[in-house]
Amino acid sequence: MRIVVAGGTGVIGCHVVAAARDRGHETVVLTRSTGTDLYAGTGLDERLTGAEAVIDATSVQTVSARTSVDFFRTVTQHLVTAGRRCGVRHHVVVSIIGAQEAPFSYYAGKQAQEHLVLDQPSGTVVRAGQFHEFVRQTMARTKAGPIYAIPRMRSQPVAASEVAGLLVDVAEQDPQGLGPEIAGPQELTVADMARRVIEHEGGHARVIEVPFPGGFGRAMRDGTLVARAGTRLGRLTFDEWLADQRGWRGR
Repeated sequence: MRIVVAGGTGVIGCHVVAAARDRGHETVVLTRSTGTDLYAGTGLDERLTGAEAVIDATSVQTVSARTSVDFFRTVTQHLVTAGRRCGVRHHVVVSIIGAQEAPFSYYAGKQAQEHLVLDQPSGTVVRAGQFHEFVRQTMARTKAGPIYAIPRMRSQPVAASEVAGLLVDVAEQDPQGLGPEIAGPQELTVADMARRVIEHEGGHARVIEVPFPGGFGRAMRDGTLVARAGTRLGRLTFDEWLADQRGWRGR
């Protein structure tokens, strides 16, 4: 089976490529270095021709709702339109648990992306909890001297490799519309995760929790972004994932 992976060099995309190749699938990674610009919509037909499925693991580094919506609407529209032209039977996208209930900041773009994909007969949306890597991304944005000001947030972090395996599972099947959800095996606060990262790295920085304002802040605190009934649970805990990490320093 020929599977095209958009965002195939990112946190989740690289795991998707590895999982697909391990199962014997031919994979095509969409990157600018191979002549494809997802935002501009160029170079897509050549790469999508002959593909049976597209797995969209694209992402954008922003906390701006406007930027996120613009990116995901533009990229997703280009992918689904090119997919129709090229006869792609299945378009799979990874989204986030809570994107529909909390369409703020980055999540606003994921909500827009979901709507576009669910409007396609070829579309499947797979929602996941935050990846284990999310805490380090948050720490990188919130460091002020020896202090990390971490938003007060409940999370159920999941291994990117387990999400990738589920995405390939889904891509091998017929389109489902709203597909399965997956989260990690335990709920943690992001602040506690940050403290564990600092301890693991032998650091001495201080973590303080800061309540985020507005509707998104409420969603962070009230459980909107964690697993609900029927969600699949991964096996790898945050501590197990952290124990296998090497070479990162955020202090």
